Amino acid sequence: MTELLLPEVGYTQTARRPGWAQLPAELRAAVEQRLGAAVVTASGTGAGFTQGFASVVGTADGRAHFVKAVPRDHYLARWYEQEAHNTAALPAAVAAARLRWHAELAGHVVLCLDPIPGARVPQLPWRPEELTAALDAWAVTAAALAEPSPPLLELPLETFATTVEPMLRTWRDADPDQLAVLTPELVPHLDRLRELEARLVELGTRATGVFHGDLRLDNTVLDGDGRAWICDWAFLAHGPAWFDLVTLLLSAEASGYDVDALFAAHPAARGLPDDALDAALAACAGYYVHAGAKPEIEQSPAVRSHQRYYGRLTVRWLSRRQGWR
Repeated sequence: MTELLLPEVGYTQTARRPGWAQLPAELRAAVEQRLGAAVVTASGTGAGFTQGFASVVGTADGRAHFVKAVPRDHYLARWYEQEAHNTAALPAAVAAARLRWHAELAGHVVLCLDPIPGARVPQLPWRPEELTAALDAWAVTAAALAEPSPPLLELPLETFATTVEPMLRTWRDADPDQLAVLTPELVPHLDRLRELEARLVELGTRATGVFHGDLRLDNTVLDGDGRAWICDWAFLAHGPAWFDLVTLLLSAEASGYDVDALFAAHPAARGLPDDALDAALAACAGYYVHAGAKPEIEQSPAVRSHQRYYGRLTVRWLSRRQGWR
C-alpha cells in the first residue's frame, strides 16, 4: 500500500452554504408553497465547493425533500438548470437520486430531489466496504450510460473535448519556468506529458457513451444501508465512463489502495489500451497542478487547496506508473 495522503480540509467542510433561515423570506415562502407544507427542519451539507443552498428539509406533513437553490443571476444557476435536465433524463438503472421538480421561484433556480436516507459523504481514508460500494455503483451506472437512451440523446450535451478542455492543453501550453517552481520533478518529463495529454484527446473522442464529468469522492453519497449513490449531474457529457473511474480512484490513491489493480478490474475499464490510464492521469495532473497555483477564491476558500492536493495525488500515481520515482 502507498502512503496515506489526506487533504487539509475534510470533504464535509469545504462548502460555504446559506442555511434555510438565511434564504430570502419570499424564497422560503415560495418553496413551502411548492412543497405543500411548512418547512420545520433543515439539515444542510458542508460538502462540495459551491455556495448554493443544499439541504434535506422536513415539512410539517412528515415528508422529506432534498432542495437546492441559487439566485437566478448567480453563475451556478446554469449548472443547476443543467443538473435538473440531466438528472431527469437518467436511466432508471443509474444510481442517482430522482428529480421531483425544478422551477424558478422568487428569482432563484430551485431543484427538489428524492432525499437519500441516511445520506453521508464518505471520509478519507476510504473504508474498504464503502469504496467497494462506490465502485459497484459506478459499474452499474457506467453500464447504463454506455448506450445512451433516447432521453439522454435528446439533451444538448457537450463533447468530451469541450467538457474537459482545460485538462487537454495544460502540458502543451506549460511554461517550463513556472513548472520548475510548481513541480520541478516533472520538468524532465514534459515531452512525455504532452504525448500522454494528446493521447487522451484521441481516446476520449472515441467514446460512444456518456459520462458524469465530475466524479469525485464528494459527489458520491452513502445511504444508511451502505449503498452508494452518484450525485451532481450538471456536467453530463458525451465521453468515456472510464475517465470518471480515474477521477474517483484518485481518492483511493490517497487512501493507500492498489489503484492500478482497482482500475484494471473495474468493468468500466474493460478493453482499454495500456496507456489509457496514464493519459488520463497526465491530463488530470496538468489541470490540478496549474489550477492549484491560481489566485484563491474568497467565496470557496477550499478549492485551491483541494486542487493542489489532487495535483500531488495525480503526480504521485503517474510518476509511480512511469517509473519516474
